[in-house]
Amino acid sequence: MSWKKHGFMPAPAPQGYTRRAALQTASVCLTAGAAPWAMAQGGAAPSSLQIVGPWEFTSLSPASSGYMLLNLQVCETLLGASDNGRPLPALAERWQVSADGLAWQFALRPQARFHNGDRVTGQAVVQSLQRAQKAPALLSNAPITAITAEGGAEGGGTVHIRLSRPHNALAAQLAHYSTLVLAPESYGADGKVQRIIGTGPYRISKLVPPQQVETEAFEGYDRPAATPAPAIRNVAYLAASRAETRALMVEGGQAHLAYGLDPASLRRLRRHAKVGITSVTLPRTVIVKLNAMLPSLQDVRVRQALSLSIDRAGIAHALMGDEALAATQLLPPTLVDWHNPALPPLRYDPEAAQRLLREAGWQRHGDGLRGPDGQPLTLVIRTFLDRPELPLMATALQEQWRLAGIAVKVHIGNSGDIPLGHRDGTLQLALAARNYANVPDPAGTLAGDFSAKGGDWGAMGWHSDAVVQALAELMRSAPDARRAQALRAIVTQTLQSELPIIPIAWYRQHVAVNRRLQGVSLDPLERSYRLTDMHWSNA
Repeated sequence: MSWKKHGFMPAPAPQGYTRRAALQTASVCLTAGAAPWAMAQGGAAPSSLQIVGPWEFTSLSPASSGYMLLNLQVCETLLGASDNGRPLPALAERWQVSADGLAWQFALRPQARFHNGDRVTGQAVVQSLQRAQKAPALLSNAPITAITAEGGAEGGGTVHIRLSRPHNALAAQLAHYSTLVLAPESYGADGKVQRIIGTGPYRISKLVPPQQVETEAFEGYDRPAATPAPAIRNVAYLAASRAETRALMVEGGQAHLAYGLDPASLRRLRRHAKVGITSVTLPRTVIVKLNAMLPSLQDVRVRQALSLSIDRAGIAHALMGDEALAATQLLPPTLVDWHNPALPPLRYDPEAAQRLLREAGWQRHGDGLRGPDGQPLTLVIRTFLDRPELPLMATALQEQWRLAGIAVKVHIGNSGDIPLGHRDGTLQLALAARNYANVPDPAGTLAGDFSAKGGDWGAMGWHSDAVVQALAELMRSAPDARRAQALRAIVTQTLQSELPIIPIAWYRQHVAVNRRLQGVSLDPLERSYRLTDMHWSNA
């Protein structure tokens, strides 16, 4: 399919950045530290599984880098989550909730140990959860009045959480990475994390922030008796900022798993004899966040016109390799409870877009659209490089909106620029990839994004009482199936019609895998690399 046919051209590579430069960057990444990146020769199994990805280890705080500690299976949360977001045992082997929904009780695994050899006690879990309550951490939003422990001084025991009101979302919040459990010795006198002492099947053997993490299998992990020890004994993770560097590393045999692939590298790697591609559709949507406080975007007709001017199928085909990823609504089909098949799908209709703009008072002039006051409709869209497809998508949107008479400038910065722009009010448009199962139940993420005050990655200058109330009821109680479906319909219908954010494409995670590595599967909730399931082939 022609790029030009769909109203955009691929963005050029950064000036002076060539394939040779990418190889040199990879070489520097490999030699700069002491990570064991040398590959095994002949038929011997590699001494270490090498992973390269875009995500840096920016802080020891679970709220900042807990997602990496979960993915590398270094730490655990009290509860886990199935692929469809339903709660599962983790550090708590079972739990129960009182009839009034105010008392939650969690029985800990009796043989669980921290990586320093200490038993996991109820009091240690309580201390981690109390630290996770500090605002603005996710657990601070839960109506918790007390967290206590009983029994199990030598390990195990029970954790009790008391609420001031029913809060059905607590199970999902206790599976979030910000609530992971660390040993008391992890914390300094000031309460800040000084060392990572977790409970997972791997423990950190070396940490060189922000790029390198090395782990080794933890012999004291209390795996079930019938479960064998992990075949992968050592893991080394390297953060490399450029997608082409990551692809070249797996292509050249310098990495076994490469996350965060750009479209061009993905096409090339599909033809590589020694590299396979594993994919999973994620509960993540590429969105355009809008500042509805701006006079030009307060009118829902203007937001609808922006949406109608987007050729999602063209973008999805050209940049993601699959037209089926074009978003017809905010939440993808993988979120079965939340994807609403009854919604009229978002569509590409430039004529309807122009009609809505005229109705809203915008007239076409030689230099683009001008409003009733004679001012041009000019906007800036912010995005970032962490996900390599985003700058290309921003360029595509810029061109498609230009054809509609809307002038948009693309600003490529850091992901942190978007929440900062939300808070200081300077943001106009932003392109981002939002994970709606960051908390396994999407209601938690949606409640934060579309609260009365909006959210860093959600609404800005817009709110709906109906949406706020529906999400509050879903978070507060466990309504019967029919009532829950009706509440979710209120949310999805309102977001679809008023477009406080504009969905662009659903997301598919692609990971390049060295063919010697077997047992690779991808977690659709991006909670775990599932290292304990992997092994080396004999070939």
